[in-house]
Amino acid sequence: MKRIIITAAVLVVAASNAQQAFAHCEVPCGIYADQRRFEQMLEDQKTIQKAMVSINELAAKSDALSKNQLTRWVVTKEEHATNTQHIIAQYFMTQRLKPGSEGYAKKLAAAHAVMVAAMKCKQSVDPATAATLRSAILDFYRAYEGKEPQIEG
Repeated sequence: MKRIIITAAVLVVAASNAQQAFAHCEVPCGIYADQRRFEQMLEDQKTIQKAMVSINELAAKSDALSKNQLTRWVVTKEEHATNTQHIIAQYFMTQRLKPGSEGYAKKLAAAHAVMVAAMKCKQSVDPATAATLRSAILDFYRAYEGKEPQIEG
């Protein structure tokens, strides 16, 4: 009985952590929201860009509050870049891009470019890297959807 309770507790914790990471299920459930994923990545990109501007502004200051805010912006930038990578890896690469499908190589290359651009955003505070990420997301949209983006962002 004790073993069943422990197993159930572990499953509840694992399920709640998966929910907090905003992961799409890998059942597969067949319920997909591609448009929403692109909009989320563009929102993440805007946050990364804002973080980079704020980090650069705060870097010149030496007071404790500025250092605290700078640290928070760095963490935020990292989280949003990681989220973008997660969407590409866990949603598109594992569930939506199918080997052998039409345009697979082009879609895969475009998805990879988003992953690399997000990585570069983690390594840099140059707003140009955030602009590169935006371009990569839009290029991936074009490759994936086969049309010009019709998304906010």
